[in-house]
Amino acid sequence: MLLMRDQWAESEVRPVAAPVTINAGEVGSIRVLRGQLLRITAVGEGAVASLFGFSMADPAVWLSVHHTRVFSNSYLLGSGMRLVNNRRRPMMVLGKDSVKRHDLLLPGSTTAWLKARGYHDEEGCIDAVSRELARLGIEVPKLPDPINLFMHVRLTREGEILPEINRTKVGDSITCRVVVDTQFIVAACSTGIEGNDKPAPLRITVAENLSAFSEE
Repeated sequence: MLLMRDQWAESEVRPVAAPVTINAGEVGSIRVLRGQLLRITAVGEGAVASLFGFSMADPAVWLSVHHTRVFSNSYLLGSGMRLVNNRRRPMMVLGKDSVKRHDLLLPGSTTAWLKARGYHDEEGCIDAVSRELARLGIEVPKLPDPINLFMHVRLTREGEILPEINRTKVGDSITCRVVVDTQFIVAACSTGIEGNDKPAPLRITVAENLSAFSEE
């Protein structure tokens, strides 16, 4: 049974998920309770983190990049921005961000698509996340597009989406305040897009407050 925030209110100590390191080309998952902080950190240069989130109360409610764009009237992430679910309700709020370059436009890659582009030994983001959901025993009616953290792209006046060389450095990170108990899945897979196509490891950590991150 999934425990919600009010069930932890009787205890002074709420569970905080242990940190998870995600190898290049793989996925990792972590549970974050309402009010806790989620930090995603680049462990390798040029890292891209494709972020998926599913409500622990109802997996049919997920972090939605499409609704986030409409809700915020923007295709760019900015400090204080609310990331919403497919019912237009906030799931998390963007806080500290050392990169400030993220993508809210591109879908996750598939193994078949990567193979067609010459990436014969890479697993696609969608395939890897689907496998992780099955391992966790979570069934969803569809797999949403991810929020592609750290991915560098540019939108031209003519409407072109132009990938740029990813300049994410080791130690770069983004921190969000989670407002709904959420099961997150993060992929460090190949995008198949030149300039952003080299998988690099990531680390995901959870804390009750910012000062707790300094204790890592």
